[in-house]
Amino acid sequence: MTQATCPAHAPKDHPKVARGKTGILLANLGTPDDYTYWPMRRYLNEFLSDKRVIDYPSWKWQPLLQLIILTKRPFSSGEAYEAIWDKERGESPLMVITKDQTAKIKTSMEAKYGDQVMVDFCMRYGNPSTISKVRSMVAAGCERILFFPLYPQYAGATSATANDQFFRALMEEKWQPAARTVPAYFDHPSYIDALAKSVENAYDSAEKRPELLVVSYHGMPKRYLQEGDPYHCQCQKTTRLLKERLGWADTDLCTTFQSQFGPEDWLRPYTVEEVARLAKEEDKTNIAVVAPAFSADCIETLEEINEEIKESFEEAGGKDFLYIPCLNSDSAHITALCQIIDENLGGWVT
Repeated sequence: MTQATCPAHAPKDHPKVARGKTGILLANLGTPDDYTYWPMRRYLNEFLSDKRVIDYPSWKWQPLLQLIILTKRPFSSGEAYEAIWDKERGESPLMVITKDQTAKIKTSMEAKYGDQVMVDFCMRYGNPSTISKVRSMVAAGCERILFFPLYPQYAGATSATANDQFFRALMEEKWQPAARTVPAYFDHPSYIDALAKSVENAYDSAEKRPELLVVSYHGMPKRYLQEGDPYHCQCQKTTRLLKERLGWADTDLCTTFQSQFGPEDWLRPYTVEEVARLAKEEDKTNIAVVAPAFSADCIETLEEINEEIKESFEEAGGKDFLYIPCLNSDSAHITALCQIIDENLGGWVT
């Protein structure tokens, strides 16, 4: 930490301040502190009360959320989390992986920039909170903060709400640091290359080469696309760039969307339905699934893809199902994230 000192020529009673650092704050979605009822309820309440996630009027949504959804869902969600929980570390996989990513990025950044930089992470929902981490960076002397939402594709319900919370944190600071946010990196060559390498490695290790790669992204209401959210278009471009990097034909992969919630029509095709259709109608009994919208494995990949979606495929006659893990703390992924950070630090560090 930078040594706190009094500014030059200041009176003796001037408070000491630490200055001079650049903060690099990574951000992910979040995780409950535990899979039991009350931690799950607190987490789900914060998440599902976010207007960026559920934009229905509060008078209509909150009674339904508080009286019905939050009475039942913490139990079912808690069971799903318990199935994937890292019991040894007492943390969810998302927390374990994010800590590992942060440690590796910190090592790389400090090797390059020394004590000019401070690297940490926060969660949009749950702990550690964005506000607490911004406060600690300012207290440590960060005059500048680069805020990096770890979502390759931009969406209002992910990237934008993470940025919203970062800006709220800045509002609480008497002396605000200069701030930058890292834009979506869905088409960054290093990210696409890391994604392609993960697919190539998985296919090379498979006993039988999959007939089709299902590229599954988190879904969103179709209405959001019509209202101007670029997420759908960025997902489609990620798939196209991945296909081109792999040198594959259009028929070697397809784009789908998972995790539908509520009564609205969401982006289609739905992954859970499409894998069943592929097995039933197209006789694709050997498939692989990759989830490029997630920077770290979490409940939507480890439980939803590897259990619910896999089950849908096998019940429809599918035989071989290969889930390709997220990029997590793979060296190619860390290299890509560090390169993106470097590009966005321009003029701040040397």
